[in-house]
Amino acid sequence: MKIFTTRDICRDFRQGPQTIHALKNININIDKEKLTIFKGRSGSGKTTLMNIMGGLDMPTSGKVFFDGKDITAMYDYERDGLRRTEIGFVFQSVALISVMNAYENVEFGLRVAGKETRNWSDQVRKSLDLVGLSKRMHHKPHQLSGGEQQRVAIARAIVHKPRIVFADEPTAELDTHLGLQVVKLFKQLVSEEGITVIMTTHDPSMNEIADHVISLEDGEVVDET
Repeated sequence: MKIFTTRDICRDFRQGPQTIHALKNININIDKEKLTIFKGRSGSGKTTLMNIMGGLDMPTSGKVFFDGKDITAMYDYERDGLRRTEIGFVFQSVALISVMNAYENVEFGLRVAGKETRNWSDQVRKSLDLVGLSKRMHHKPHQLSGGEQQRVAIARAIVHKPRIVFADEPTAELDTHLGLQVVKLFKQLVSEEGITVIMTTHDPSMNEIADHVISLEDGEVVDET
């Protein structure tokens, strides 16, 4: 069953007197409870597409449907609410708060989502356990390896139990071994937690693990497998 559908998505940016066509008539479907990878070189449009689907940006034209609802027609506050409750984000830079330990960084995800406080401890501990870091919860980011920091970022993204997680180049700063561990973790979240995961990458070694691979080039979909 589809959780995302895009119809003729275009995104243009002005650069001085020129117009850059970052996305050109993107029509894709994303299945629920699958790991989908957007692959392509830098500048191919994969991050722009992810930002639009996640409600962080708006298309110049076209529509995005999330579970049948046109998010491009929503008011800003409605998209804000959708991101807080239904969506989790993992960024390349991990964006952890340096003065907070792993537990506090994950707990911060619940604060942003506006979840009731009574179950916070159980939810945070479960999320850290899912990513294999329950024994490192009191460590601050500088005391964790790059792979551990990325796993904390994933725990923060899933702690409020979103239906979908967007991960933008989550393995870019990791070596191949650690990168594969992160992608296998996403697969585990899909199979065990029923979360839909969409991630971007330019690393072809990740493709064989995905359920669905969408290749972009110069703002267009050139292949799907």
